[in-house]
Amino acid sequence: MVSHSLALPMICFTTLWGLVGVVAPFFVPKGPNRGRISTSGMFAIRSFSLLCRRSSVSTWRNKSKSAGKRLDISGIYPPIATPFTQSEDVDYQRLDDNLRKYSNLPFRGLVVQGSNGEYPYLTPEERVEVVKKVKQALPKDKVVMAGSGCESTRATIQMSQQMADAGADCLLVVTPCFYRGRMDSRALINHYTKVADSSSVPIVLYSVPANTGLDLPVDAIIQLSQHPNIVGLKDSGGDITRIALIVRKTRSQDFQVLAGSAGFLMAAYAVGAVGGVCALANVLGQQVCDLAQLCVSGRWDEARELQYRLIEPNTAVTRQYGVPALKHAMEWFGYHGGVCRSPLQPLSKADLEQLRLKFSSNGWL
Repeated sequence: MVSHSLALPMICFTTLWGLVGVVAPFFVPKGPNRGRISTSGMFAIRSFSLLCRRSSVSTWRNKSKSAGKRLDISGIYPPIATPFTQSEDVDYQRLDDNLRKYSNLPFRGLVVQGSNGEYPYLTPEERVEVVKKVKQALPKDKVVMAGSGCESTRATIQMSQQMADAGADCLLVVTPCFYRGRMDSRALINHYTKVADSSSVPIVLYSVPANTGLDLPVDAIIQLSQHPNIVGLKDSGGDITRIALIVRKTRSQDFQVLAGSAGFLMAAYAVGAVGGVCALANVLGQQVCDLAQLCVSGRWDEARELQYRLIEPNTAVTRQYGVPALKHAMEWFGYHGGVCRSPLQPLSKADLEQLRLKFSSNGWL
């Protein structure tokens, strides 16, 4: 089977070869310029080359539109942690153990190589290999949403294609942020449009200002929601009025908003979000799924009581203590968390005691 990345060049080459007989009359037959292409011949070849390029872009956009409009991303996703050995190598055996347990929970899928996967500390080869291992281990009905964001558009396109080839069903693309002062709407629309045009699988925008110092502007989101291969947004900022505005302004598109935290999951559902990518789901996966189901069912009183009990543990494993806390809490609940890759350090004894208190005081330990 010929891959999508090779099919179009082969079609164009084959067609060009078949047109040699047509183009041949444009070659100069005699004289000092014998064998060279005449001006009219060069024009014909350039026109054909332009046609191939336009056909290629059109085909990818049509393919992306089909893929994007089909994919329903509603539901709960844990942004899974990356287990490491004591020597800080990726521990694929422990990863597989975690995946077997997650497969039994009612998740829509998993986010792989998101912020909680420590993706900035992994090599490009490791990032792709982790996606490949997850895809191989998960049931086919689970969505693999892979974090393919890089700082440059070129690198993001390359990483996105590698992750798609490794089996990702869709791609979570974080905002570039190193030059955040220049990352205005114009720059970000250009970036995401090029990535979406080039991708063979749907794109999910990712705004996480706590890590990037940058909120993806609402006007950029509204414009990007019209792209046929951009299916949604993960918003981790926690501003419910912003999420509500995005939902309202994009409701005419087939565009889906995911809450980026379990701490405001109920509120996000109330204003039209369709699910969440929640770090706490790595630890309390069933409970986060229960909260989502209560919201979808309109059982708001029960949802409110459960939401109350998730707020403090969620804050502890995200904004307060971060990935080291998440990994430690995973150990309490039967998962492999383990060490972080340096420079992230383990929690202090005092922080560990506070982390335990956040869970125990809400009835989880």
